[in-house]
Amino acid sequence: MSELVTVGGVAVARAAVAIELSEADRVELERQVRAGGTPQRQVLRALIVLLAADGNSNAAIAAELGICVDTARKWRARFVAKGAVGLVDAPRSGRPPVYTATDRARVTAWACSLPVDHDVPLSRWSTTELARQLLTDGVAVSVSTVRRWLAGDALKPWQYQSWIFVRDPDFETKAARVLDLYARSWQGRALGADEYVICADEKPSIQARDRCHPTVPAGPRQSMRVNHDYRRGGALTYLAAYDVHRAPVFGRCEQSTGIDPFTRLVDQVMSVEPYASAARVFWIVDNGSSHRGQAAIDRLAQRYPNAVMVHTPVHASWLNQVEIYFSIVQRKVLTPNDFPDLAAVEQRLATFEERYRAAASPFNWRYTATDLRRQLSRVDDHETAIADRLAA
Repeated sequence: MSELVTVGGVAVARAAVAIELSEADRVELERQVRAGGTPQRQVLRALIVLLAADGNSNAAIAAELGICVDTARKWRARFVAKGAVGLVDAPRSGRPPVYTATDRARVTAWACSLPVDHDVPLSRWSTTELARQLLTDGVAVSVSTVRRWLAGDALKPWQYQSWIFVRDPDFETKAARVLDLYARSWQGRALGADEYVICADEKPSIQARDRCHPTVPAGPRQSMRVNHDYRRGGALTYLAAYDVHRAPVFGRCEQSTGIDPFTRLVDQVMSVEPYASAARVFWIVDNGSSHRGQAAIDRLAQRYPNAVMVHTPVHASWLNQVEIYFSIVQRKVLTPNDFPDLAAVEQRLATFEERYRAAASPFNWRYTATDLRRQLSRVDDHETAIADRLAA
């Protein structure tokens, strides 16, 4: 098998490079040809080698595949020299980088700093502001490039989270008491069958917003529509007491918060069974003015000797399970707010209580005192890390 090659204007016959395929190489090349996901350029190169191995000349291969002879000769020789690896494109240098590693590091440094620390009148960075800041450093970077760099480093400086440092020196002790009650334990002893745990709180400033146009119900490919304009119909406070282990809810509406409204909620619960004759009823409350401090504890004990008030730590209302019920009320009853007057709000809340009690079950509370200790340990580590970073 030979081919004609022009040398100095004279056609010279030259033997084509012979190819002998191993069984494994042939199987692999045929697989590449058949596979639907193989790039077409790779399929062409595999066909060139297979036809060459069957004894075809470069000219015959070129005619068969509709390519030039030089292409057939190139990939034939590449396979002989390097095997199957020779059929893969060699790595290319590509376009020279526009930005240096220092430019990218500068973006990261700005994103990981607070604007106010550099006398920049911003509360947080955006991609646009970062690109503008880099321009003052003499680096012209597009907003899309800044966004891509930040995404590569999983940085989102425009987002923020807030937190509260633990201020109560007895935070763990107070929180652990609440968590132990949820686990039906008090001062190391299991609660009896005639002992109950109640979570109570107030949800103030519930408005009656009378929409200027009727609310339109949902339809095909259309969500419910609520008019933006409304007339204010006043506001009320919703007080609720939630039995942690039995799930009934006792609620009432008042004009405002205060000792007297909260006392009426307590009377509403403690005047009915099983709480009226219970051995003990634990009332878990936060540090709101209606039930704050030792005075509130004494006031409750004097009114109901079998009632024990337990306060959550300061800034720990999340430990009070009635807040979960309030979130349900907010989502299912009060949003969107469309009530003609406060009487309609009160009626809706009372009716929802009945509906909730009919199907309610205790919340699946799984946060324990052990989880609390683990979390407080992480908080301590976080505070230490911040202090070390500020001192550096």
